[in-house]
Amino acid sequence: MAGATSPYSGVWKPYRPYWKRTNFFQLSVVTFLCSVSYFLGIWQHGGGGSTSVISPILSAISCERNPAGLDSIHGSGAATLDFTVHHGADQAAAEPVAVREVPACDVKYSEYTPCEDRDRSLRFDRDRLIYRERHCPEKGELLKCLIPAPPGYKNPFPWPASRDMAWFSNVPHKELTVEKAVQNWIHVDGDKFRFPGGGTMFPHGADAYIDDINRLIPLRDGSIRTAVDTGCGVASWGAYLLSRNVVTMSFAPRDSHEAQVQFALERGVPAIIGVLASIRLPYPSRAFDMAHCSRCLIPWQLYGTSTHSPTASSHDPLCFIFLTSIRFLDGKDGQYLMEIDRILRPGGYWILSGPPIHWKKHWIGWNRTKSDLNSEQSAIEAVATSLCWTKLIEKGDIAIWQKPINHLACKSNRKFMISPQFCQSNNPDTAWYTKMETCITPLPEVANVDEIAGGEIRKWPERLTAVPPRIATGSLPGITPEMFLQDTELWKKRVGYYKSVVSQLGQQGRYRNLLDMNAHLGGFAAALIDNPLWVMNTVPTLADPNTLGAIYQRGLIGTYQDWCQAMSTYPRTYDLIHADSVFSLYKERCETEDILLEMDRILRPEGAVIMRDDVDILVKVKSISDGMRWESRIIDHEDGPLEREKILLAVKTYWTAPEPSQSE
Repeated sequence: MAGATSPYSGVWKPYRPYWKRTNFFQLSVVTFLCSVSYFLGIWQHGGGGSTSVISPILSAISCERNPAGLDSIHGSGAATLDFTVHHGADQAAAEPVAVREVPACDVKYSEYTPCEDRDRSLRFDRDRLIYRERHCPEKGELLKCLIPAPPGYKNPFPWPASRDMAWFSNVPHKELTVEKAVQNWIHVDGDKFRFPGGGTMFPHGADAYIDDINRLIPLRDGSIRTAVDTGCGVASWGAYLLSRNVVTMSFAPRDSHEAQVQFALERGVPAIIGVLASIRLPYPSRAFDMAHCSRCLIPWQLYGTSTHSPTASSHDPLCFIFLTSIRFLDGKDGQYLMEIDRILRPGGYWILSGPPIHWKKHWIGWNRTKSDLNSEQSAIEAVATSLCWTKLIEKGDIAIWQKPINHLACKSNRKFMISPQFCQSNNPDTAWYTKMETCITPLPEVANVDEIAGGEIRKWPERLTAVPPRIATGSLPGITPEMFLQDTELWKKRVGYYKSVVSQLGQQGRYRNLLDMNAHLGGFAAALIDNPLWVMNTVPTLADPNTLGAIYQRGLIGTYQDWCQAMSTYPRTYDLIHADSVFSLYKERCETEDILLEMDRILRPEGAVIMRDDVDILVKVKSISDGMRWESRIIDHEDGPLEREKILLAVKTYWTAPEPSQSE
């Protein structure tokens, strides 16, 4: 075949001299150096040069988008994004900020609640329990230190075990185990507390008591979803309602019984410090499907702590109703029940057990006279009648009233009653430091007696994703049904992204108590509804429009909050805090450091924080939080690195107050 030609020989021959001239060694060296330079750049921008070890609770992303299922930060080499120079809005932001180490507070502050401080409360009027309301420190009184966990603090038991037990070292108070021993609230068992689910009026346990209520009104068909428990004790009623898909806002005063709300939160049950006194409860009108009082010792027939002497005619119900309506003229009766009426939705229920219900059986044990208890019950009946409530049933120790679905008939009958009249206030949802009124909060107008005021709410769980009536009827300016549906989908996407960068958020039982500092429409909580956790949705008092009513119509719970002040809760309440644009909202209104210190106070050791905000703001936030024993990273927005909004992920490290020395 020598000398033979092929079809390709004429093409190949012209290139042979080129390959002969090529130096393969030089080409290999150039290729190697380019590759090293490329991967070195990725390594430097990816945080590979850092020697710090970040908690495995977080995971992060580099400037190049990564799919879900990312590795943990711990040992992953994931990127720490440094925006100080590249994205600074001004020269000040571009300069490195010195980290100031925030000191720890004294151990005596381990249970500090700034706005319900016992020493400060003594300055205020004891009438009507005003001294137990919120009284926050002035700016010069604010603590600039980190609230320590008590010595020996341990992570709480995961839910559902936490419902029935808690570590003694986390809430080292035995007072309730002595004071409430016969009522089966709480027991000490070695290094643990145990919660048998008992209560003053449910000696057979909260489950059995709730079953008794379920025989009287429907608790399992989805028509009742949100409840409020006044004077909650350790919140066993709310704890056991959760298995019926009813979520309860439990509240009690700071020290009515030592640490009762703190025990509730340690159990993983929604609760907050609060009291019926002179200002409205921090909830919107028409919020709850059901309100409950079990021996909560609230003088429902009165406006405060004083009492009226019973009259001879008080044994005649019709006469007593007339006399009560006369006493309304001086504004002294029924104000607490009127506040319950304000926060109950149309058709909602009020449940009362304990004094004076079933007094003919219990009057000796209650150490009250028959006349006194009869007068109290007659007064309560009179106030309920004046509110146009219907008494559905009184059976055994339980009495239940129902609020009307509208006020058409109530208004037409009002001309025959002396008092109370309907409130003239323009905004029944205003509740932050708003004084209670002795009047009936009017329901939205309706066209006929069968129409539900404000619109019909769907049953749970459909109501979670259905457009809330407040939005459907145009009551929230600037928010349309289409915007609501888009917001719901947006938060599904965002929470999916959060779970990819905070691996424990997707783990069953890792987080139980969550806080959303700027909840808007409750999308964050709604996207997490299938997880065994609860979210306290807070709507800042600065928010416009006020969306908390729509959040409740979705079947979620929440409260108003001014983040320039402390929250009405104990230290170490929440396992995870979510803050969407909070620091932008409060920019130039209060100190960033003070908001961060409050977040640290209410966050558990090893708890996580997710903040989303403008990058320049997050850089400032990180410079402060780095001195607070937090480990944090700024990562990309879920839509990529070109978005100015970024996400700061942080973990509060575990540390406690030192053990007391032997000499002490």
